[in-house]
Amino acid sequence: MTASLREIKVYTTFPHRCSYLDNEEATTLFVDPRQTLSPELYTQLSLLGFRRSGDHVYRPHCANCNACIASRVRADQFLPSRTQRRISRRNSDLRLETTESIADDEAYELYRYYIEARHADGDMYPPARDQYDSFLNDGLGCATYYRLYDGSRLVAVTVADRMLDGLAAIYTFFDPDQPKRSLGTEAILLQIREAQAMGLPFVYLGYWIDGCRKMSYKANYAPLELFVDGQWQQQKTEQQNGPSTDAIIDLLAPGNPHRGVDQG
Repeated sequence: MTASLREIKVYTTFPHRCSYLDNEEATTLFVDPRQTLSPELYTQLSLLGFRRSGDHVYRPHCANCNACIASRVRADQFLPSRTQRRISRRNSDLRLETTESIADDEAYELYRYYIEARHADGDMYPPARDQYDSFLNDGLGCATYYRLYDGSRLVAVTVADRMLDGLAAIYTFFDPDQPKRSLGTEAILLQIREAQAMGLPFVYLGYWIDGCRKMSYKANYAPLELFVDGQWQQQKTEQQNGPSTDAIIDLLAPGNPHRGVDQG
C-alpha cells in the first residue's frame, strides 16, 4: 500500500434509497473530488472495489448490506461462448470509431432515446443534457468512447476507462430498436477484445448484485472474479459477502477526521 493511497480523503453520504434493491437504504463512500488521481491511484482504488461516475470515484458503504460486489472478467483468459460468438458475427458489419468526447448532439440523442425506452423507471429518467454531461464526462482524463455505426447511423456508445491493469466499463447506451443485435452484449465483448489487444488482463464490469436482474448479465462472462473478503477471487456467481467497507476505509487515510458524513 503506497503512502499516497493512504493520504486519500473519503466521505460518506447520508442514507438514501437504493437504486438496485427494493426496500433497501444505501450509503456511498466517495473519494474527495478535489483529490487528483493518477493512473496508479485510480488503479489501486479499482482494486479495492471503487468505480467512477463523472468526476466522482465511489463504492458502496452500506451499514446492513454487502450485496454490491465489485466484479471483473479475466480478458486474458476469456473464451466467448457459442452465443457470444454468434452475436459478434451478427455485428461484424458495424463500423467502430473511438473518440475522446461524446459532447455532440448525435451521441446525446441516442442516450436520450435509450433512457426513455429502457430506463423510464430509473434514477436517470427523465434524461437531461446536464446530467448526461456530468455522468459521462471524462473526469480523470483516461476515458475512451467507442462508437458503433450501422452505415452512417450511430447505434451504440460504450464509455471505458483505461487503467494500468485493464479497462473499466463505465456505461453503455444503444439503439433499443435493434434487439436482434444484442448491442449490450456486443459492447462488453468489444471491451474484452480491446483489453486483449492492449495486453491488459482485466475488464472491470462494476458491481455484481445478487437478486438484481439488471446486474445478472455479468455472470455471462467467464472467468469472472469477485472482490470478496478483501481479495479478488475467481468463482461462480452465487451469493457472497463483499468486503467490510470499514476495512476498506481503514486502508484509506486511517485516522482521517474527514471520513465522516459529508455535510456539504
